[in-house]
Amino acid sequence: MQKKTITPLVLAFTPNYVVPAATCIWSILDHSNPSAHYHIICLLTEPLSEDLQLLLQDLDPKRLQFTFLNLKDYQLNIYVDERYTIAASYRLLLPELLPNYDKVIYLDCDIIVRQDLAAVFEKTDLRNNYLAAVYEAALPFQEDYLKSIGSQPGDYFNSGFLIMNLDLLRQDNMAPQFLEASKQQGLQFPDQDVLNQLCKNKTVPLSPIYNGIRTYFLPQYMDDFLKRYSAKEWEEVQKTGTIHYTGAKPWNHFTVKFDIWWHYFDKLPRAIKELNQVNIKMQRLYRFRSFGFGRWVLDPVLTLYRKIKY
Repeated sequence: MQKKTITPLVLAFTPNYVVPAATCIWSILDHSNPSAHYHIICLLTEPLSEDLQLLLQDLDPKRLQFTFLNLKDYQLNIYVDERYTIAASYRLLLPELLPNYDKVIYLDCDIIVRQDLAAVFEKTDLRNNYLAAVYEAALPFQEDYLKSIGSQPGDYFNSGFLIMNLDLLRQDNMAPQFLEASKQQGLQFPDQDVLNQLCKNKTVPLSPIYNGIRTYFLPQYMDDFLKRYSAKEWEEVQKTGTIHYTGAKPWNHFTVKFDIWWHYFDKLPRAIKELNQVNIKMQRLYRFRSFGFGRWVLDPVLTLYRKIKY
């Protein structure tokens, strides 16, 4: 009998993010080969109750196995911008936290996956590199900051989706170096900035379809996108690109591609949907838009809102 291949995925979240995490996981399953199996490693900054753990485990017991790592008492002693929780910073410690894995995928919870993660994990050859990631198409207002931290526009990646070479990161003792660099004051995106600084020239570029940040779905930013990527890649992102809700979250706000997030939320077991971690008004808006008349009314409003908001 052929040995079952299990792809390790790491998510970091708090109890009030169980619904987004579950929605993300459901989208992963929906776009994977039915034979794909995943080990979901949850990095927790607060204890997750047994009931909540069971809800996640019941998403698909045949294809999913879970490990819950409670890091509440793990002192990082690093700079954390007030806009963010410390949860995401634990990705810097993965080489030490997961000694039994040489390679893992890390992804944020505010993501809807529209690619086969088991397939990209298998085919991505990290060689002598620390990471594989999607580079951002920098916007003009970001350029001065990127240069100030040692990055050039177009050569700065988003850390919301990473394939990590834990073996090489351990060999080079990078986790302590990440933590030391994270003590810098004033970093706009602390863990992401540090990864860009210390993994420079040791990161494999991935197609933008694996981490479509908000601006990749807004037509007014297409010209900026084309400075880094092609028109064909723009179309691929629109059709099948993974959606990373950087900025306003679709479970609370009328944001870009909010309807796709709600589509996957609707597929969740009722017990998870009843955790009351979403904005009911947004849910009603999604329901209204699902009818032809609702789409006719709302889409022009959403287009105008995007232009004003972004």
